[in-house]
Amino acid sequence: MCVGLSARVVKVSDGAAIVDAEGARREVSAELLDDLEPGDFVMVHAGAAIAKIFDDDEQESGLLLQGLLA
Repeated sequence: MCVGLSARVVKVSDGAAIVDAEGARREVSAELLDDLEPGDFVMVHAGAAIAKIFDDDEQESGLLLQGLLA
């Protein structure tokens, strides 16, 4: 099973983005997405932002992740 993690974009620069996932910040590749801006939510997998997601998606994935960890 592959698991992606939702994260909020903090900064975008030169094909990379700093994202925040539940307080953990890391740098990921942003080359797969156009028009990525701070404040956007993305799905991160294998060190790359692979899709933009919206607030509803982020909340749902957060709840699912909490259920998996509980």
